[in-house]
Amino acid sequence: MRLNAILDVDGTLVDTNYHHALAWHRALRAHDQQVPIWRVHRHIGMGGDQILDALIGEEAAAKQGDAIREAEGEAYGELIGEVEPMAGARELLERLRAEEATVILASSAKQDEVDQYLDLLDARELVDDWTTSADVERTKPHPDLVHAALEKAGDGASVMVGDSVWDVKAAGAADVPTLAVLTGGFSEAELREAGAVQVVESIDELDFESLFAESDRS
Repeated sequence: MRLNAILDVDGTLVDTNYHHALAWHRALRAHDQQVPIWRVHRHIGMGGDQILDALIGEEAAAKQGDAIREAEGEAYGELIGEVEPMAGARELLERLRAEEATVILASSAKQDEVDQYLDLLDARELVDDWTTSADVERTKPHPDLVHAALEKAGDGASVMVGDSVWDVKAAGAADVPTLAVLTGGFSEAELREAGAVQVVESIDELDFESLFAESDRS
């Protein structure tokens, strides 16, 4: 049975978490919401439908959410040109392709952002499919994104690769184990407490061998 590798994108394959934190911080400040940027970062990995409830409360989010999300999109659009792939990202995709794994990129970003990341990674020929914001109703930590990726992957033993506690919790809610990396700015203790089965510093240190062996025996 083939292994399905569900790969988070932001913070895992491309170095975007701090760009997103800055964009949300600017958008919040523009709407008189003074949230320290360190608090914003602690929630990066949640989608736009979740993060504002967590940062400013449901009442304020209901009143200002659309305007803040629009401002965040504009602020991030000014920063996305600075985004670079994580070291080893393309090599990971090549490695998974060589092992004949099914590779799905799991993102709740807008289509134009996902397109930019696919081009940045030169990944279109290396992955089987990907998700965008159009594929989910609720973003992480809800499991909708993981379920959407699993539907695209089809049959097989599945594993998630992510960088945030929200990735780990979403995958756990979908009964998918997570291999986690520290590149999103969350600590090993936080990721393991959320349920990660493996935590390494960067994606080039991920250990898939036992997973491939188990998949081959299935």
